[in-house]
Amino acid sequence: MSLDGQCDDEVIDPTLGLAVCTFPMPAGTVFDWHTHDDHQLAWASSGVLTVRSGTDAWVLPPTRALWIPAGIRHETLSDGTATMRTAYVRPSSYSMSWTICTPVVVTPLVANLLDYLAADERDSSQRRHAEQLLVDLLVPAPTFSFDVRMPVDDRALQVAEILKENPADNRTLAQWGQDVGASSRTLARAFLLDTGMTFARWRSLVRLNCALTALGSREPVAEVARKVGYESGSAFVAAFRRETGITPAKYFRESQI
Repeated sequence: MSLDGQCDDEVIDPTLGLAVCTFPMPAGTVFDWHTHDDHQLAWASSGVLTVRSGTDAWVLPPTRALWIPAGIRHETLSDGTATMRTAYVRPSSYSMSWTICTPVVVTPLVANLLDYLAADERDSSQRRHAEQLLVDLLVPAPTFSFDVRMPVDDRALQVAEILKENPADNRTLAQWGQDVGASSRTLARAFLLDTGMTFARWRSLVRLNCALTALGSREPVAEVARKVGYESGSAFVAAFRRETGITPAKYFRESQI
């Protein structure tokens, strides 16, 4: 268990200030809405995680983790196969000024420290130094949410659900309208009112969100681009850069620190 009883398969010494637990997450795993008495650092050692908190969502490849302050209600899920290695940090042991969910950079050193602290057989003094170093190394980092709201309108929702399952579907709004019994104008208005964005941008974000899972599994960019509906790798990279300001390669590249 974790410091507040969240890890089912491990018994953690209650004197520890920080505990690291590992959760295999088959595709489609959802840890439904919950809170922790401890701070949590959620990290995908493999695959990609999505963490939602209220109206916010974060898509996290292995180069990013999310600091979740104690008491924040959230859910964690993985569209593809992933492994979550998460640290539970006792608030009384380490003071942190972050009061909102904060993405952080996972450098190779941070990843190695999480691996090190996952082992039980550490000398208490060595462990305390490693815990403090891990906390000291947490640096806020830009990350991007491609998570989208689903439309409420029944006909627009039909379109959205199909596209979430198959983002490569290139039908136009007029073609979708013929299939769901609505004009293209009606569908366009429904997407804008219900999701806060145009249909074209909504579909683009859905494609990018699906692409992150595949990229996190180290699939080639060109293959991922075709899988999510882009004609070429360069078109996909351009769309990614439009939304984030950086390329997929830079987003997934590990720091050398």
